[in-house]
Amino acid sequence: MTVSERRPGPYLVVGLGNPGPKYAATRHNIGQTVLDHIAAAAGGRFAAARRAQAVVLEGRLGLPGSDERVILAKTTTYMNVSGGPVKALAAYYDIPPERVVVVHDEVDIPFDAIRLKRGGGEGGHNGLRDISKALGTKDYLRVRAGVGRPMGRADTADHVLAPFSATERKTLDLLISDAADAVESVILEGLTAAQQRFHSREVR
Repeated sequence: MTVSERRPGPYLVVGLGNPGPKYAATRHNIGQTVLDHIAAAAGGRFAAARRAQAVVLEGRLGLPGSDERVILAKTTTYMNVSGGPVKALAAYYDIPPERVVVVHDEVDIPFDAIRLKRGGGEGGHNGLRDISKALGTKDYLRVRAGVGRPMGRADTADHVLAPFSATERKTLDLLISDAADAVESVILEGLTAAQQRFHSREVR
């Protein structure tokens, strides 16, 4: 294999959330829940990362010959300081921002919908804002799991830090599965194809 034929390095897939059992089932932690789903499907287990406040799982997505190496990572810091671990992991594995995929909750998207994009604003999401600052760019991929906005005048922070409602839990597993599929799609098929696939879906 020549230098020009060498495949690019791995993707870093980061699931955002807050540490500890208090937050595990909340809307704000759906990014980490999605990574748990991917890891369980692959039969892998997370282990403490070197030189970063995170747990990681190394593996591959896709069929042999057309697969991609991925580093799944869950930060072990609080959401608003996610940038440091992401920067440290990207540096350790020599991964450029364009091969970083961040999975996170999104209040501006209805519950049960998935949206994908590269770059753009953070929409008031403190975890994304800190990652953009740490990486020095907004040009990374985002898999956005819709959690919707609270009803009436309820506080948005309280909404994302609360568990999913009983009604939401009826289709939550499907949302998590869709988000996991979206991670695989954006890595293996590219952003445009993944957007066409997932943006056309109707909310259940």
